[in-house]
Amino acid sequence: MSEKSCPVSGSGGGRCPVDARGGRMGSRGCSFMSGAQSGDLRTAFNIPPDVDPGQFLRQRERKAINEVLYSNIPTMDVIKEKQNTHGQKSLDMSLNVSEQDLLAIALGAPARQVILRAEEVGPQTGWRDGYLSAEHGFTPPDVDAPAGALAKSPGRVWSDLCERMPGCVARGRVRESVAALPVVPGTPDVIPDKALWAALVSLAKHNGSEGVSVSSRAPATIVEMSDDLGDELKGIPKSIGLPYYQISKRMGRSLPHMTFYDQADYNIKHRDPTSTYPYIGRFDNTEVRWPMFGDSSEKAFMKGCADTSASFQHGPDAIASCQEHVMSKDNDALLRDLINLKEILERMPNAFHTISLNPSSGENYVSPTEWVRWAKWSTPLSKRTPAMSGLQFPAFLVVDAFLGRKKYESFLGVEGVHLRAWAPSNWRAFMSSIENYYRVPEYVAQSGDPRLMGALDGIVEAYTGERGFMGTHRYKVFGMLEVAGKTGRTETNGASGATDAARPWEATHQEFSQAMQERLEPFRGSLGIEPHEMRGSFWECRYKSRVLSRAFVDSDPNRSIASVILDIQDTGITFQPGDRLAIMPLNSWMECAKVAAALGLDTMLDHPVDLDKQWTRFAAHLGSVSRTPTPHLTVKDILRRGHLSPLTEDLVMKLHNMLRASSNTVLQVLATEEWPVRASLGDVLQASVAEVSSHIWDQAFDLTGNFSWLAELIPIEVPRTYSISNYPEELLPSTVDLTISRSDYKLCSTFSGSSTIIRHGVSSNFLNPVVDSEDEFIADDDELLIGVSRPLSFQLPIDDAAPCMMFAGGSGVAPFRSFWQARAGSVGRNMLFLGVQSREKFCYEHELRQYVNSGYMEVYTAFSRDSRGLAYDRRLNDLVEKETSPRYIDALILEQGGQVCDMVMSKKQGGFGGYLYVCGSLSVFDSVMSGIRKAIYNHRTTSMESSDEILNVAFAERRFMLDVFMTPRPLPCNDPTIPLSQLAMHTGHEGSKLWIGVHGSVYDVTDFCPMHPGGTNIIKSNAGVDCSKTFDLLGHTNNPEVSSLLNKYFIGKLSPKPNFHHSEEISMLYDLWSDYLRTSVETLVAHQFEVQEFMGSSNLWFQGSMLNMGGVRRFYHHQSRLLQSGFSFLYGPKLQELYLKLSFTLANSATNSNPSHLPDVLGIISRAKCSPDAMATSNEVSQIGQFTADSEAARFHERGIINYAKTSVKLNMELLQGIREEACRGMDVFDTVMDLDAPSETQRCYYLSAFLINVIERIAIRLEGFYAKLAEHSIYTPEIEQNPARSRWNLVRRKIRDGSFFVLTQDVALSTSGPKSPRRGQTSVEFDQVISQIQQNINNAPRPAPAALDLTEIHVARGRAPQKGGMSAYETSQSGAAVKNMSAFLNSNLRSIRRLSKMPTSSVSIEQLMNTYGQPNKHHQFQVTLPTPPLSRSPSRSPSLNGDAGSRMNIRGRGRSSSSSSLTQQPPLRQRSNSNLPSPPMSASAALPNMLSKMNRRQKPGSVPPSPARIPEDTMMPLLSRRATHSSMVSAAGAGNLHKRGPSMTGSLRGFLLQENRVSPTF
Repeated sequence: MSEKSCPVSGSGGGRCPVDARGGRMGSRGCSFMSGAQSGDLRTAFNIPPDVDPGQFLRQRERKAINEVLYSNIPTMDVIKEKQNTHGQKSLDMSLNVSEQDLLAIALGAPARQVILRAEEVGPQTGWRDGYLSAEHGFTPPDVDAPAGALAKSPGRVWSDLCERMPGCVARGRVRESVAALPVVPGTPDVIPDKALWAALVSLAKHNGSEGVSVSSRAPATIVEMSDDLGDELKGIPKSIGLPYYQISKRMGRSLPHMTFYDQADYNIKHRDPTSTYPYIGRFDNTEVRWPMFGDSSEKAFMKGCADTSASFQHGPDAIASCQEHVMSKDNDALLRDLINLKEILERMPNAFHTISLNPSSGENYVSPTEWVRWAKWSTPLSKRTPAMSGLQFPAFLVVDAFLGRKKYESFLGVEGVHLRAWAPSNWRAFMSSIENYYRVPEYVAQSGDPRLMGALDGIVEAYTGERGFMGTHRYKVFGMLEVAGKTGRTETNGASGATDAARPWEATHQEFSQAMQERLEPFRGSLGIEPHEMRGSFWECRYKSRVLSRAFVDSDPNRSIASVILDIQDTGITFQPGDRLAIMPLNSWMECAKVAAALGLDTMLDHPVDLDKQWTRFAAHLGSVSRTPTPHLTVKDILRRGHLSPLTEDLVMKLHNMLRASSNTVLQVLATEEWPVRASLGDVLQASVAEVSSHIWDQAFDLTGNFSWLAELIPIEVPRTYSISNYPEELLPSTVDLTISRSDYKLCSTFSGSSTIIRHGVSSNFLNPVVDSEDEFIADDDELLIGVSRPLSFQLPIDDAAPCMMFAGGSGVAPFRSFWQARAGSVGRNMLFLGVQSREKFCYEHELRQYVNSGYMEVYTAFSRDSRGLAYDRRLNDLVEKETSPRYIDALILEQGGQVCDMVMSKKQGGFGGYLYVCGSLSVFDSVMSGIRKAIYNHRTTSMESSDEILNVAFAERRFMLDVFMTPRPLPCNDPTIPLSQLAMHTGHEGSKLWIGVHGSVYDVTDFCPMHPGGTNIIKSNAGVDCSKTFDLLGHTNNPEVSSLLNKYFIGKLSPKPNFHHSEEISMLYDLWSDYLRTSVETLVAHQFEVQEFMGSSNLWFQGSMLNMGGVRRFYHHQSRLLQSGFSFLYGPKLQELYLKLSFTLANSATNSNPSHLPDVLGIISRAKCSPDAMATSNEVSQIGQFTADSEAARFHERGIINYAKTSVKLNMELLQGIREEACRGMDVFDTVMDLDAPSETQRCYYLSAFLINVIERIAIRLEGFYAKLAEHSIYTPEIEQNPARSRWNLVRRKIRDGSFFVLTQDVALSTSGPKSPRRGQTSVEFDQVISQIQQNINNAPRPAPAALDLTEIHVARGRAPQKGGMSAYETSQSGAAVKNMSAFLNSNLRSIRRLSKMPTSSVSIEQLMNTYGQPNKHHQFQVTLPTPPLSRSPSRSPSLNGDAGSRMNIRGRGRSSSSSSLTQQPPLRQRSNSNLPSPPMSASAALPNMLSKMNRRQKPGSVPPSPARIPEDTMMPLLSRRATHSSMVSAAGAGNLHKRGPSMTGSLRGFLLQENRVSPTF
């Protein structure tokens, strides 16, 4: 029974007769809302036992038409006034309702009538028009009825096959199983109506692409197909196609097609049908009835999707009730149902979090790489039908219709219109009824009732706001799609993101953003910003309020913590425990006065200000909140609402520029070692006004104009967020309580001198000013802007019986006050661990004692500076006095360690599976975590690592939640920086730390990774790279809670891009190389995900004692994609683009001689891919692919397959790590290139390019070594099998069958030519050959497909065979961009390329040219300091390139000298004797003589590089010391446990000039 039938509004007297406490009314806690309160409905309303309660209450509430519409007839005086004012005819319309209203009242609300008709007809017809009922919404009333009816019909063969399907997939026998099905028609005489939905679901399981087939072989038997039934059923056996066609027709589907709700909503069964609160289809109460693949990821994903729909179970009834109240113009009843609908929508985002990307989350974990499989399986049957898409869930379409969405121009908008046309008839009728008749938003706007407007605004935010349903969905999709996109999938089921974008998950994010803007536009107007940019800004504050009172919450006379009560009467605001209140603070009058006095604005406070873009938006926002025209902001508004403190670098720099660098105080502030500076704008202006000349001051701050400079100088203040500290009993609360701790800080010494001056935080001091201070006595009539936000990662459990344990420090008790008020009387235990300084600062002691005495709470206290302790006495239910040594909260946790452990441990681990919450400062968080870890170690585990694992499970299951806050601490700005190469080496592999870069800072998030609410994989996917853009898109940049936690893990600043002194060519190379480094890191991380997924799960490889083809298939997909493309993402167009531009730079640098010979990088890669080793590895993987289609043969090689997979994965990762290592070495060279005292920029570019192109050659050579190593292994290893003889005999039998065995009987002709093996080396290539190779690759590159004509074409393209090379859409997009760049580069430099290609051929040597044109000029000789990376072999060495590189240069030494230990030899790379890896780097003493002995010397006029020579040691050593000094400083700054890669070539680079001479290999 739902709340629409509640008689409170009509006859209940404002009190719910079922509520045991009698204090509540409305939706919160109503017994009609799925049994939130106990009570007997029939007893409460005297309903006869044989009468349906719903029908009884509906009939009871039926009233006469006149009673409904003519209950408020105007008085005769009012009627007479209307007659005199508007005339006689006006009375006809004003005194009599319209006939449309009469008809509606007579027939009922359209939405309600659609529901009643569906409830009447549905059970009789098998709900073929679509499920729709008041009690169950769009979900089935009985999920087992259709499956039961199908099991009793001949269609049982379909459901039986569904039950067998996971086993068939594991055995690789799906085709054979489907082909063996008999043809059972789907006609009414065979399949009853009640079985229709189950038949549709079971048949759809076997339609379309399985998504796993790798062989095109035909079934052993001839199977009749359904090609004659339409394009949708081509290639589908008639045993499936014919009944599916017939069932679809009976269900009203003109064309057979699959939907998401078929496979999710209607493919589940309930564990406990009686567990209905808050809705029955919860994740924890469902099971997937017929999984396709049977793995846990599939089940979790399908259950999570079903939970999303089920969470809207009571939505249709609430919407229909709203429409009924609009018809009857009952504003109070409408308010109740609007709030009811709002709470339904606010609960829905929790369903998204049932799908977790955290591997420790148990049955909630969804592997992103497994999710990739849905890209194929969910494609449409043809371009005429819709694809499976999340937008098919009715909640999206219905709420859009309810809110009156007008625009559907975005990609997802078009998709929604498309899918709505194919929705079930009942759904479409319901949407039409609320979209076209008695529209609720229009009525609310016309009513002028602020309560209704506020409640409707809450619905808009709950549905389409940044923190609401749509925003949460967008962030969830972003995280999953980013991780999955790097491993093979880049689009959603609805094909969102399937574009030629550089990072498709960002394109998807943008498409979601556009759809959100379309939904918001009717209520917010044209925003002009992205939704994520609204987070943490004034946009989140959409209500007005005032401070009503401030009160003491403890015995502290200074009132450092206070209870602040704000007025929210008639705002329509509602909130739940754990919610937060965002407040736009106002600056104190004292700070405003300091600024006004210094600027001369003290008499112009009401003067209007000409606003910039941001302030203009803020003014428009104020008008929107006030529902008035946009106000004109004055000087006072800017000063009160602007950011005046603390001082940010941007604010001080603006002031510095305005004052023309004439203020010594500003210069002192700019010289600070940390930002932000603890002072205010008023402090700076007060000090500067006496230093700056009046002429400059008057020009900077012109008082005769429009004051536009004031808005440009002072930015808008950002809102502060505080936990709400009360839980209201009433439906619409009139006040909200906050617990505010006043923050204090010391004024910067620049302004305080030797004195200690205490200042207070802007917002905390406004809300809780110092007792008896002027701020408390000044009457403040300014209205506050406020807004409510709901942190989904800090909510009470749905189950009241679940135990809760709360840890608080100081004012961290704020949210827990609402917790204990809401859970008073609940079955579950409530335990509070509170740490404060002393008894005087024990907040809410009196209230807590009452709850303890009533048995509702257990309170444990720790006083850090007081021995007057309190102990909880369980027997007395009281807090008793006890002398206790001062202690912190971690000691208290250890004291209660046993029960703390039981709460942390999940039920599967033998614990209680309790919910734990931590609220407090960063120090409180550290203390709590330390105490819990030690408690688990003392009571449950044998190591701290095991303790962390138990904690990680609690975080992954979302039972451990954090609300950590801190005043943002200043961060140092003069510490040593961390280079990109060092960041790239910390990706969490092989024991390294996990680092991320965000907005110029580096953070070690290794410890935080398991705590991340979105899942560990989201952080890991961004490991080792600068993820600032992702951070911005997810709204983290403006999130103070994220900033607080992030500062805890700060380890240093990220090295910025070096200043190349306007050298565009070097800058271009830096960008290209850094992009390639990022690519190498992301590829490594992405493939590590795949490896962990299919190599770390025993269930994936074995099903009982039998080999599971799921693991074999996963490995095959992974390895074949790598081998077919030859790691194309790393060795494809991106590398070719680098090679092209480096080659061009080298060739262009030798314009007065023949072009330098270049290493044949592309030839090395091509020969590696076509080598016998590559063919051998491809054959092995191809054999594994055959096993996935024919599992019978695989059983003879079980251990061999697994062993080969382990070896392949190991070599894969070695190669990827080696590529990253080389890319880091190349990155380091950019730090030193500007230190070279080169005669010209051309020479500098030359040496840089020579070094980098040799690094690229090393990367290419690694591919040769990889194939050589992998070719030594095979799946055929009978000696390790359980039955070696059987494995050997199976191989012989297979070779006999395919004829290859009899090759031994053929004659062999001898040949004198010898074996033909590909050449392992090749001489260097000339520049024109490089251009030719690049041009050929551009011509052979796959052309982008033409744009799809319509939406369905996009879906169909998604289901086609993968592109050549097996590259993912993300990789294809990236490679395509590189091809475009190369083509554009060739076109833009065509003239230079032609000129360089006409240079003398390689037959003319450097010596001949030197003899012809003269001897070297000694005045142009300079010394060599940088050795080239060692290469693979001397045959690839370029004589001319070596000669040019052997020139001399001088270095500008910087830094202090260091010991000669910097020149240690690099350990050799891991290698085999026959691998072609390059030789290890050599020491300077060993390399220099070898290099100099082979160098050609000639005169260099101008820009041609001269010959090399040794430089003085006293010049070389200081430069080398910089790297060593930098590393030691980084270590001292907190990055001591750095993951070390092999000694970088940069050490040698610092000591030598870049030279192209190559060291001969040593193996």
